[in-house]
Amino acid sequence: ERGENKKPDTINYRKFKPEKGGLFCEKIFGQTKDWECACGKYKKIKHKGIVCDRCGVEVTLSKVRRQRMAHIQLAVPVVHIWFFKTMPSRIGNVLGMSSTDLERVIYYEEYVVTDPGETELEKKQLLTDAEYRESVEKWGRESFKVMMGGEAIAEILRTEDLQAVLVGLKERLRRTKSLQARMKLAKRLKIVEGFVTSTNKPEWMVLKAVPVIPPDLRPLVPLDGGRFATSDLNDLYRRVINRNNRLKAILRLKTPDVIVRNEKRMLQEAVDALFDNGRHGHPVMGAGNRPLKSLSDMLKGKGGRFRQNLLGKRVDYSGRSVIMVGPELRFDQCGLPKEMALALFEPFIVKRLKDLGYVYTIRSAKKMIQRNATEVWDVLEEIIKGHPVMLNRAPTLHRLGIQAFEPILIEGKAIRIHPLVCAAFNADFDGDQMAVHVPLSIEAQLEAKILMMAPDNIFLPSSGKPVAIPSKDMTLGLYYLMADPVYFPEDYGKKIKIFRDAAEVLLALSATDNPRPFIFRGQKQVRQDDVGRGLHIHERIKVRVDGGIIETTPGRVLFNTIVPKELGFQNYSLPKKRLSDLIMECYKKIGLEATVQFLDALKDLGFAQATKAAISMGITDVVIPENKPKVIAEAHKKIEVVKKQYEEGIITDGERKSKAISIWTEVSDVLADDLFKKISQVDDHKLNPLYLMIDSGARATKSQLKQLGALRGLMAKPTGEIIESPITSNFREGLTVLEYSISSHGARKGLSDTALKTADSGYLTRRLVDVAQDVIINEADCGTLGAIDVSAIKQGQEELLPLKDRIFGRTVADDIYQPGDTTKLLAHAGVCLTMLQSEAIDDSGIETVRIRSVLTCESQRGVCAKCYGINLANGRSVVLGEAGGIIGDLLAQVKADPGLVGVRGSLRATPDGYRVFTDEEGGTQLCYPGEELSAFAQELEAFADCVAGIAEGPTTGRSERRSLAVVQAGYESAASGQPVDIRER
Repeated sequence: ERGENKKPDTINYRKFKPEKGGLFCEKIFGQTKDWECACGKYKKIKHKGIVCDRCGVEVTLSKVRRQRMAHIQLAVPVVHIWFFKTMPSRIGNVLGMSSTDLERVIYYEEYVVTDPGETELEKKQLLTDAEYRESVEKWGRESFKVMMGGEAIAEILRTEDLQAVLVGLKERLRRTKSLQARMKLAKRLKIVEGFVTSTNKPEWMVLKAVPVIPPDLRPLVPLDGGRFATSDLNDLYRRVINRNNRLKAILRLKTPDVIVRNEKRMLQEAVDALFDNGRHGHPVMGAGNRPLKSLSDMLKGKGGRFRQNLLGKRVDYSGRSVIMVGPELRFDQCGLPKEMALALFEPFIVKRLKDLGYVYTIRSAKKMIQRNATEVWDVLEEIIKGHPVMLNRAPTLHRLGIQAFEPILIEGKAIRIHPLVCAAFNADFDGDQMAVHVPLSIEAQLEAKILMMAPDNIFLPSSGKPVAIPSKDMTLGLYYLMADPVYFPEDYGKKIKIFRDAAEVLLALSATDNPRPFIFRGQKQVRQDDVGRGLHIHERIKVRVDGGIIETTPGRVLFNTIVPKELGFQNYSLPKKRLSDLIMECYKKIGLEATVQFLDALKDLGFAQATKAAISMGITDVVIPENKPKVIAEAHKKIEVVKKQYEEGIITDGERKSKAISIWTEVSDVLADDLFKKISQVDDHKLNPLYLMIDSGARATKSQLKQLGALRGLMAKPTGEIIESPITSNFREGLTVLEYSISSHGARKGLSDTALKTADSGYLTRRLVDVAQDVIINEADCGTLGAIDVSAIKQGQEELLPLKDRIFGRTVADDIYQPGDTTKLLAHAGVCLTMLQSEAIDDSGIETVRIRSVLTCESQRGVCAKCYGINLANGRSVVLGEAGGIIGDLLAQVKADPGLVGVRGSLRATPDGYRVFTDEEGGTQLCYPGEELSAFAQELEAFADCVAGIAEGPTTGRSERRSLAVVQAGYESAASGQPVDIRER
């Protein structure tokens, strides 16, 4: 028959030519050479379309071997594994049979009654060999009909009255009250209804022929040394053909039923392995004990045809290289290695060289580029001006993972990036790599410039907070510059120096920075020694600013030279949090452009001052609190008292554990506070470098300092249970062997957790985006009257998320008046609240506000702009067509990222934002206070939980906390009255 593969042969191993009638047959699939038949009788394009009378091959292009399919005519019908083994089983649902019953029939273990006739048997009843023989003796062979295998299933499907099944299912669904049963019936109903409404016949789920995919999609390539590299599919097809041919031969002979049945079962298994290897029974193994890759494996999953090749393709005009820091760059620039730029911009260079008349052909232009001619570099410089490139760092967890920059040509082979964009990319310089992509068309370049340039993306799309905040040594340098005034012992009794203006302070500072042997004062020459020690950066001075005299330090005067005038004189110390607020204030008052310039100035000043500060850390900077032995001795006494109470039966074991843990937690907190107080004191007008680092927010946390100088404190087992005896040593003193082994619990679990959570978090993000990607802003206002009530999120008396943060950027559903004064309108209905309005409403004492929400939006598709609110990434109203999955993106970030970022400090127990409580059985568990999420995510949290299937533990009766199976990091949570940033750990 035409197009049928009857032989399992592939190619002739001597001639390397396809065998006739085999899996690579030229007659079936087309010739291997363009415009040439297999025997060589017809060659060249003039014979196009002729079928050779000798070899039967059509003269055409060889690419038809990627398109033409064949088939294998099966000796017996075979059930398609996808329809009975993929849950829910489609065949099982149509017939109302269980998967195990179906398998027994399909794999020739039991008979199934296809026609009960006049007997007491029922249709679709299963019979073993013994039961079948009994039935034959009882009613006779002709009175009923039984079958086995694919034939039986095909026959039952063909004779099934789907219309009657549909009516019966609807009736049962109407009568059934049980939710579980209704869900099962609904699944069956959906499939049966699908068959009834479509023209598909259920018996088509059983195959009479197997399709064979084109040979060029399953190649067989000769290697050196007479061996071959082949696609696994060829082996699987060969098994099917061999078994099929053997079964045909057996059926022609008078073979015992047992052998025939076994051969039929083997054919069914061979076809199963071809479609989905490993779905039924053990997978078929290839060389090296590796499961063969079936058709399903080629399609499914991350490396399958859809996700790997159709959705994700490799991009030309792209390159990748290691990144290094470029502190000399502007915010919108990146350093691109010259060689890389030459390759990336080659087509533009070729065109420009032709336009300028240096060359006339593309070939000569390419040769010129290879020679590195000077004209080429001039042309390249000209081309890259104003032509942005896009940088991407994997994993791209949010939209800030790809940003556009203006390229600057640099020597070397590493890409340079601006230090302030590292936070958005989550990049560091320990060997990270980044990919560069060139937008080719004018439209693409325009889009990159307008939407993707780094200066336009300095705020997080999930919270609206600035992401480009100076960190690490920049923060340290700025904090050092802005530190509080220091008293110098030699200056006691002297007057404070007064300066006319900032310029004079800077002049005095520069004189101190660059001491000369003589200073000219008027006409008189004075030696340096006579002037004194010059001006110290932290010295208390007075200076005239904006018409008034203020007390400040030279460092603060220097800092204020870069601060925009509109923000006023900044006269306070500057930790990271306050710096972030200053950047936000700058954006609100002056706009984006000025903010970006301010950020660049902060970066330059921060690096310069961090270098001048020359911070170094010695072991003596870690001070051990003097009262440590006393505090620990007292704790041991308290523990003894608790132990005695337990032995006397006054308290239970659970209470004893709980009390012991709270005693040690208190000790931990007391010593940590003492230690921080000690290092914060200015000693001999010198600042402790450790204190500088921690208080500025540049590096380390109070919790880590506590472990360095006070005690490591309580640790947790991998199960989450807290170990009662704490580690009373610190890292400066050193740990005992026992303490070291207890510590290693947490360290090892931390490493394994990081790997596991990252994968889980990525998968959760993927599912959330999958659910929410169709939610697009499709209209300005849906006109709904629906709204939701929001109020501040509290835990006990503590306010975790104030009302102003929940209503900022949202549309108000009703007019809001000042409480007790109906004449004073705070906000009109239908208005998007600004931060000032939100603060005014919060300050007025209003506790609940009705706002429009995506949950009550009545848009037919997607959501409307009014219900969505503002775009947090730029603080402006959301525009139509925006958020192609930004909502999903937001959801995914807020729900998944804490899971990703918060894994790091795995088993540091109570002091870090997690609360401890003991349940009724006395088992200790960790609890986390309610998470601080963006207002939008708060509303959608229930929806996201439903999608993600996050399993929650039982809620205990104590306070409003929840116990989770996995301790999940929130945003900021307070512990023992002390807020600790989990991410900064």
